[in-house]
Amino acid sequence: MPTARIASARPALISAALGAVLVALAMTIPRVGNDNVHVHWPPLHADWMPRFGPMSILAFAVGIALWIGFPPLARRLSWPRLMVATYAATWAWIMALAYVDGPDGLSRVFDRSGEYVYDAQRVTSIPHMLSTYVDRIPMNSVDHWHTHAAGHPPGALLCFVLLDRLGITSHLWIGIITVSIGATAVMAVVLALCALGGEHLAQRAAPWLVLAPTAIWMGVSGDALFTAVGAWGLCFLVLSGTRHRPTYAVLGGMLLGLCVYLSYGLTLLALPALAVIWLTKSWRVLPWAVAGALMVAALFTLAGFSWWDAYPVLVTRYYDGIASQRAYGYWVWADIAAWTFTVGLATWAAFPSIPAAIRRRDPLAVLALAALTAIVIATLSGMSKAEVERIWLPFTLWIVVLPALLPRTWHRPLLLSQVILALVIQSLVLTRW
Repeated sequence: MPTARIASARPALISAALGAVLVALAMTIPRVGNDNVHVHWPPLHADWMPRFGPMSILAFAVGIALWIGFPPLARRLSWPRLMVATYAATWAWIMALAYVDGPDGLSRVFDRSGEYVYDAQRVTSIPHMLSTYVDRIPMNSVDHWHTHAAGHPPGALLCFVLLDRLGITSHLWIGIITVSIGATAVMAVVLALCALGGEHLAQRAAPWLVLAPTAIWMGVSGDALFTAVGAWGLCFLVLSGTRHRPTYAVLGGMLLGLCVYLSYGLTLLALPALAVIWLTKSWRVLPWAVAGALMVAALFTLAGFSWWDAYPVLVTRYYDGIASQRAYGYWVWADIAAWTFTVGLATWAAFPSIPAAIRRRDPLAVLALAALTAIVIATLSGMSKAEVERIWLPFTLWIVVLPALLPRTWHRPLLLSQVILALVIQSLVLTRW
């Protein structure tokens, strides 16, 4: 029996070791070769800044309390209460980690000129913003957009313009709202998994959603908002397929269509969307979902923004900036190493479980494989060079649940490894996002 257990654990151990080696190489090669890969602490877009204070103790206490208490709680809750509990726990974990640096942990990102907030507060007319958006993408244009507004379609900037119109200008409150909306993404995943595989599947997955190291980046990035929109879009697509309601398909299509106007790379959410349709065997909902997405595209186009005209201009702007100095030969694989910090080696350990789970049509594996495929395409494209810790969050959320496929006896130590990884990252490096 011990020999059999070792044999069954071997693929997981090998896979986790490969992930660790990839991270080690991504960390050491730039230093040994004295190569400037244009991030301060490769492969993460972060600065080395060890720190420990009273709020670190609070983060440690929250993490350990969730590790001890949330898994048994999740197993007892029916799906409506499970959704609420998962949201509350995720919100608390994100906030505890962010507050290692005090209020600045939430506000500092939104205080930069390269962020959406700076450009949002310069917008005096939304119609004018949309109609002139493409003209202001190039670096040499008059009154050009700054880094993030230029690098994304106007839907992203519009989110922060709306906050500004509501009178929410405090960078701290913008951070709190970003966390509060972004954390709803876990509710969408729980509801989707419950619809696809029942409450037991959602209960198994919930602790991995809550304690994933993604919590570090969910609190300091506009991409948390994109993650929530994408998750709810896929969730409504699931509900349409399982409950045979075209209205849900239209709503899901509208949200996924909106994602395309939040970030160009979120066109790759088409892969998880197709995985949902395959799982639910509901190809008849596809036209309804496409119709919903086209409605969003029509609204932006009529308002003056042409996505297909903007993207080539964005590519030029992208390579006019730091991307031209970030070597493709390094980042095409170091992106995966950086991303590993967001999912942990526990997720790598689960990769060998995917093929067998796919054959069982397990929703965890099918959706994760679709998201992984999107990530591979993204890194091969060369349009994701570094900073993928935040950029890939809308896909990562469907992958961090993979360790739920592993033997139940492994869950406690692997969940603890996720908590420790998040605490170590937050305590040793200052993430740029």
